[in-house]
Amino acid sequence: MSTTEPATAGGAAPTDGGPNYLSHKQILVVLGGLMAGMFLAALDQSIVGTALPRIVSDFNSLDKLSWVVTAYLLTSTASTPLWGKISDLYGRRPLFMAAIITFLAGS
Repeated sequence: MSTTEPATAGGAAPTDGGPNYLSHKQILVVLGGLMAGMFLAALDQSIVGTALPRIVSDFNSLDKLSWVVTAYLLTSTASTPLWGKISDLYGRRPLFMAAIITFLAGS
């Protein structure tokens, strides 16, 4: 492929010289996967938000609830670039699937 040819999703140059678009079915599959991932992220937040006050009260340290929430948010924020780099190295799809499987196994 020369530098003047446009790159496509499949890695091959289009036969007619135009862009290569995803079919409607492929778009729905990709959108379904992204929505499933967002649903699991929201589910994770609601589980932590619901269970955390009970966990902290069992340890008789309700005054440290804000520190636990802050630590949770800081670690998830700090690990985001790490997951981005790992997905660049190994691919987004395998990492996304591994994260979903790990979440489901942990749940």
